[in-house]
This record gives sequence, C-alpha cells and structure tokens, in this order.
Amino acid sequence: MAAGVNGRPKLLLVSLGGTITMTASAGPGIIPTLTGADLVAAVPALAEVADIEAMSPFRLPGPSLTLAHLREVARLLNQRLSGDIAGAIVVQGTDTIEETAFVLDLLVGGDKPVVVTGAMRGPEAPGADGPANLLASAIVASSAATRGLGALVVLNDTIHAARFVQKASTFLPSTFASFAGGPLGHVIEGAAHIDVRVARRQVIEGGSEGSDQPVALLTAALGDDGRGLVGLPGLGYRGLVVEAMGVGHVPAAMVPALADLTQVFPVILSSRVASGPVFGRTYGFPGSETDLLARGLIPGGALGGLKARLLLSLLLGVGLSGQALRDAFLRVAAP
Repeated sequence: MAAGVNGRPKLLLVSLGGTITMTASAGPGIIPTLTGADLVAAVPALAEVADIEAMSPFRLPGPSLTLAHLREVARLLNQRLSGDIAGAIVVQGTDTIEETAFVLDLLVGGDKPVVVTGAMRGPEAPGADGPANLLASAIVASSAATRGLGALVVLNDTIHAARFVQKASTFLPSTFASFAGGPLGHVIEGAAHIDVRVARRQVIEGGSEGSDQPVALLTAALGDDGRGLVGLPGLGYRGLVVEAMGVGHVPAAMVPALADLTQVFPVILSSRVASGPVFGRTYGFPGSETDLLARGLIPGGALGGLKARLLLSLLLGVGLSGQALRDAFLRVAAP
C-alpha cells in the first residue's frame, strides 16, 4: 500500500457537493458551499489516518449529478488509483449515493477501495454527521481489508456494497440499508471490520468513455394501462426499465405496449419491491413474469429499477445491442 508522510497511506478525496458541503444561504435553506479541502480541514483526526489530497470538481446537490459527471469521476479515479494513491473517497449528496456507488463499481477497475459517503445533516446542524462519516470513510478507504470489494458506501459507521445499498430513510443518519444480504461490515474502534465479502462484477470495458444514452424508468401501478409507454421512442429514449409489481408482474393492459417496445429497444423487467429478484418461471397469467419474458423483456435479476437503468444506459453507451447487450446485462444483474 502506498504510503505518504510518516508512513500513512495516501488517499484521494473527491468532493462533488451534497448536504455535507451545504451551509446557510442568503435565501431560505442550505446550499453547497464547502470544498473538499474545507471538509478535510474540519476533521483534524483525518491526519492520523491518512495523507489526504482533496479535489472539488463539482459543487452540486445530489439530484443534479449526471452520468457524464460520474464518467468524469471514474476516469479521474482510474488514473489516480493506478499510481501511489491507496484508495479514494467520493463525497456527495445522499439522494443519489446508491446510484453513484453502483456506477463507480462498474467503471473503476483495480482492487483499491473507492468509498462513497455524505451526510444527512448539514455541517451547521446540531449533531452533524459529516465529520464522523468522513473519518469512517478514510479508515475504510485506507484498510487492506477492503481491497477487492469494489465501490463501497460508508455512513453511520456501516460499510455497504454498492450492489446492494439503498437509501431507506428521508431523515435518519442510518439512512442506508442493504436489504439483500446486510452490510459488509462496520467501523469499530478505528478499524474496518469486514464480516462478509462479495465478488465484484466485471467492470464495463470502455464504460468511462461511453456516450449518454437516455433510458426511461417506469413504475407499474394498480390500474395502469400503459398509455405512457407509447410515446417513449419518439422522445429519444434508447431503452426502458419497468419496475414491476412483486416478482415481475404488470397489469394485463400494459402487456401489448411493452411487447411492442421490445421490437424498438431493450426493455428490462425489474421489481418495485426493495429486496429479492425478478422470477422467471412461477406465474403464467397475462402480465406475469413468464409472459413478459417470453415477449422479449430482459430479466433485471435482483437489481432495482434505479441500478438497472444505469446499467442499461452504460451498456448502450459503449455500443452494445441485441444479444451482446442482453448477455452483458445478465452477467451483472444475475443474483
């Protein structure tokens, strides 16, 4: 592991904005103002863990980040992690942390840790959680125990795999959960303790250089007749992810439109349920998973709609189509 001053590891902190960087504005509410260097300076204990280089390529709220931003971050990380940097911390808003971590897991190669973190309370709020999350993230990013685990999310002293993590509360500091199998571990007494190791999925070759490919995300609901699907190709979409009910079910009235769309672009069958995979052969009614898969929809595995959408967009962005795209998608999405 690369070492800096006094034998401490060298870490790269990339700040993108988010609540952790937000302070009071002249108007109502808080806005992103602090830089990565400001964040590091506010937590003196970080100097005992690692030598940290801070960068601030963006200063945006989480909802304003795009895939283009994340590809730029991935290119930066691939470049710097190939050198003497032991690991990286990406700081951003919690609204989209699960999406950013998943994208970086697919685009950043190597076995050095990439930790995504943020805060649920701004730095001026009582009980601000940003400093503790930064310190825990530095501990995780500099730990030999976290090598080979891909991108991780660390908040509230809890270590999550990018593949499984989801935001589960709008207000609690313990907002992130991994419903599929629980967290990978925790930060305890200043050390990263890993209880469960997961195999990384293959990085998408050339993914950080890909182009933007818009993919629609639609959640099936009681009584939906699919009328909103018809115009998607004309709006420029290149694919669709359907968050179906249960194990992969939609109202029967939606089936004709979905079947027609499979002749235009790839359609992924995901689930709106927080945990568990799409099924493949249990139910047989019109609009069931068996019916939809037979009509050409691609099973989304255990990926929720948010991550399935990102994966499809990235695969389209490197020029995949047809069976090659289907195979690549299933390699990542398989439970």
